[in-house]
Amino acid sequence: MPIVMRLDRVMADRKMSSIELAEKVGISPVNISRIKTGRLRGIRFSTLEAMCEALRCKPGDIIDWMDDDEYVAAFGELPDKK
Repeated sequence: MPIVMRLDRVMADRKMSSIELAEKVGISPVNISRIKTGRLRGIRFSTLEAMCEALRCKPGDIIDWMDDDEYVAAFGELPDKK
């Protein structure tokens, strides 16, 4: 049951760069990249709230859930559970 980050899609829809979002949220562009690719172990609610305010969206627009079969069909294999 993987969690899928949709931040890249929301940013593209809003025509907002990683640098611009990072400045508005108050985190580094590297951390924005990690969030976009799902390489973070967690995200603070305050960061999620700031991203939603900057992008004028809801948390569910940024974070999605897929069942295992749907994820494998979309991405080829399940992510490592570290």
